Amino acid sequence: MADITEQPLFQPQDVESSATFRFLSKVNSTHSLSLQTYSDLYKWSTSHLDQFWGMVWDETDVIGTKGSHVVDNSAPPVANPAWFADAQVNWAENMLRCRSENKLALVEATEPTPEDPEPRLRRVTYAELYNLVADVASALLYHGVRPGDRIASYSSNCIARLFSYPSARMCENVAACLATSAIGGIWVSAAADFGSEGVNERFEQVQPKFIFAVDAVVYNHKIHQHLPKLSELLSGLGDKISPPTVVINSVLSHPPSREAWEKGWLSWEDFVRQGREHALGRSEDGEIEWHRTAFDAPLWILFSSGTTGRPKPIVHRAGGMLLQAKKEFAICGDLRPDDVFFYYTTTGWMMWNFLVSGLTIGCTLVLYDGSPLRDVSLLWKLVDDLGITIFGTSAKYLDQLSKYYRPREHHSLRTLRHIYSTGSPLAPPLFDYVYEHIHSGVLLGSITGGTDICSLFAGMCSALPVYRGEIQCRMLGMAVESFTPTGTPNPPGQSGELVCVRPFPCMPLGFWPLPGFRTEVEVNAARDRFLQSYFSEFKDVWYHGDHIAITSSKSGNGGGLIMLGRSDGVLNPGGIRFGSSELYEVLDECFTNPSGEYIVTDYLAVGQKIEGGADERVILFIKIPTGHTLSSEFERRLKAEIRARRSPRHVPAQIIQASDIPYTLNGKRVEVLVKKIINGAPLSSVNPATLSNPECLAFYRDIGEDLRRAYP
Repeated sequence: MADITEQPLFQPQDVESSATFRFLSKVNSTHSLSLQTYSDLYKWSTSHLDQFWGMVWDETDVIGTKGSHVVDNSAPPVANPAWFADAQVNWAENMLRCRSENKLALVEATEPTPEDPEPRLRRVTYAELYNLVADVASALLYHGVRPGDRIASYSSNCIARLFSYPSARMCENVAACLATSAIGGIWVSAAADFGSEGVNERFEQVQPKFIFAVDAVVYNHKIHQHLPKLSELLSGLGDKISPPTVVINSVLSHPPSREAWEKGWLSWEDFVRQGREHALGRSEDGEIEWHRTAFDAPLWILFSSGTTGRPKPIVHRAGGMLLQAKKEFAICGDLRPDDVFFYYTTTGWMMWNFLVSGLTIGCTLVLYDGSPLRDVSLLWKLVDDLGITIFGTSAKYLDQLSKYYRPREHHSLRTLRHIYSTGSPLAPPLFDYVYEHIHSGVLLGSITGGTDICSLFAGMCSALPVYRGEIQCRMLGMAVESFTPTGTPNPPGQSGELVCVRPFPCMPLGFWPLPGFRTEVEVNAARDRFLQSYFSEFKDVWYHGDHIAITSSKSGNGGGLIMLGRSDGVLNPGGIRFGSSELYEVLDECFTNPSGEYIVTDYLAVGQKIEGGADERVILFIKIPTGHTLSSEFERRLKAEIRARRSPRHVPAQIIQASDIPYTLNGKRVEVLVKKIINGAPLSSVNPATLSNPECLAFYRDIGEDLRRAYP
C-alpha cells in the first residue's frame, strides 16, 4: 500500500469560509443538525439522499422546475431509481446562464506548427457563445433534428485556424454539444485521434443523424489530414445506418478547399448561416426555446474502452450530469466565476465533458489542441499567460514531466489554486514532485470516477488537507465502500473492491438502446449487459471494478482513498491479494530518476495462472531506455527493493524487458488485456481499434506461449 504520512502536504486556509462548510452550515440550519466536520456531512449526505440532493439543487441554483420528489431513499442501487421525477431541466440552459459580453467563456490554444509557429489565442465571450449555440440549434432544427436524435462529433478539442478566415466562428465542438442539448438531442463524441474502425464501432451502435468533423488536426508539431479518416468511417458505416448529415469545419486554407469533400457535406459557415437565417426554436425576444426534459432524460452517450469487445454505449442522464457537476465544482471544489479552468483532454475522454460542465459556474474554460509534451513549457506558459487557476491533467503526464522538467524554475504559476490528476493512480512520488517542483501551495486533487459515471466517486475538497499518495475524500452523496470478496465492508486500511452501496444521480440510465429507441430484444440485451457489468459481482450494490483502500479518518475527512489498480488486474500469488500499484510505487520511488544508475521508463504487472489455474505468479514487464538491457544485477536490485519496501510475496516471479507497454487511446495501461493474452487468449479477441499501440501485443503473445510452456 502507498506510503501515507500523517503530515499533510497542503493545508487549507480559513476552512470555515469554504464552500463545503458554508453548505454544512446551511444543512445544519435547515434540518436542525449539529454537523461539525466533513466526515459528519459525508455520513449525512449518504444516509439522507433525498434531503442532500434536494439541497444541492437549491444551493447551486439549478435553472428548471424541481418538483417535490427527489429519490426513494430506501431503494438499492440495482433498482436504478428515478430521480426528481417531477423535474424539468435543460443542461445547456444551465451552462449558458451567463450572457456577459465582457466575460470570456472559452479561450482556445493550439500547438505551434511550421505553418503557424505562433498561433494566436482565440477568445469567445459568453454572449458570443450563446449566440453561436442559438444559431447551431436553429440549424439542427432546420435539418429536422428532434429530441432523442443522436448528434455525433468526430473532431478535435478546439479549432484554431492555420490561416485567416474572416467569417470563421470558434468553439465549434462545444457549441455543437450545447446546441444538441438545447433542443433535446443526445450528444456522442469521438476524438479525432481515434481510428475510423474504432469510431465505426461506436457510431454504428447509436446511429447518429449528424456528424460534425474537421478536415485536419494539429498534434506533435504537425498537421494531420482528417478527411480520409472521415471518409473511411462513412464508408464503413455504409448501409449499417441511415446516412448522417456531415458538417465540416475547415482549418486548412482560405478560402477552404473542398476538393476532397464528398457530395452533400456542409461547411460549418454555411450550416451556421442556415440557422441564423431561419432562426427556428427561438422566442420573440430571441431567447432559445430550451427543450426542458425530465431529469432522467438522456444527455450524452460515452463509450467504454472496449479492448476485448465492442465498446459499451453508456447513456448518462441530463439532470444527473448537471447536479453532479454543480456539487463537484461549486460545493466540493469551490470553483468560482473568476476561475480560469483548464483540462488537458481529447473530445473522446470523459474529462472533456467534465471540463465543459464548468460553464455552469460561469468561469473561463481553456481548450488546447496538440501534444502536451512536444514543448513541455507550453502548457505552463499558458498558465502564466492566461492566469489559469485550475489545471487538470493525467497521472501519466505528471509522471512523464517529472523525469526531466521543473515548471516552477521557469514559470511564475502564481495564479494556480488547484491541480487535478486522473486517468490512473497518482503515485506518492508524484505528490512530492508537484509540491516541490510545480507549486508548494496548490491543492493537488487526485480524482477518480470514470466513463461509467462521467463524474467522481472520490476527489477534491477545498476544505480538506492533502496527504501524500491519498485522494482527499469520498465525494458527498457517493456512498463508497471497500468490500471483501464475500461482500462485507473492509476495516480502514484494508484493500478491497470499490462499491457504491446507495443510489446516485449520475448512475447511467443504462446501455444504448433505451426503451422506445429499438426493438424489445435489443433493449433487453442492453439491459442485461448493463446489469452484468455493474451488479453481478455483489447483490444490489454498484461494483465499479477498482481495487482500493479507504484510510482511517484524518482531519475529519472521513477517510481518504488509495487507488490500487483495476480489480480484474489484482495480483493474487499464493492467495495474497494486492494491487499492481503497490509494485509501481516502488518502481516510481527507486527506478525512474533519469540521473540514477537504474532507470525504468514504464512498467506493467500481471498474473500468470499456474497449477491449472489454482494459483498464479506475478510477471513484471519493464521498459528501459533504448540501448540498455535488463541485467542480472538490475533484476536483483529491483527484487530486493520490492521485498524490502513491500513483502516477499510482492516479489515478481519473473521480470521481463519489454519494448513497449500497451495503452488505450485514452492513455490507460491495459493490464487485464495483457493478463488474458499471456494466459492464452488469442489476439483475435483483442479490439485493436481501442489501443494506441496494438502492434506491441504480438510480443506478449509470444512471451505468453513461452511462459505457459515453462509453467503450465
